[in-house]
Amino acid sequence: MNNVEQFQKHAQEQNEAAMASANTFAANVKTITTAHAEYTKKAFEDGFEFISKLTSLKSPDEAMKLQADYAKSAYETFVAESKKISELYTDFAKQTFKPFEGLIARMTPAK
Repeated sequence: MNNVEQFQKHAQEQNEAAMASANTFAANVKTITTAHAEYTKKAFEDGFEFISKLTSLKSPDEAMKLQADYAKSAYETFVAESKKISELYTDFAKQTFKPFEGLIARMTPAK
């Protein structure tokens, strides 16, 4: 194989890796964006429900209990969603750069 053919083959492999990475990138960005949107929607709905319940209470004790329950629930939801979204970002990074692993391995000289 001459140098031109090797160059063309190498360029084609890089192009294929870049396209695979771009497709993975787009799919992962959509997944992450959807996760953020769903969490935001849920947080807004929970907050609206909390305010609605709060306005109907008659005693300060009931309001304190409701506020404590809401704060606990909001915190637990935040932690769970943050963990889920963090895992999505980790998978995103791994999958986006995976097509380039073979290219990098071939370009790195063996010791």
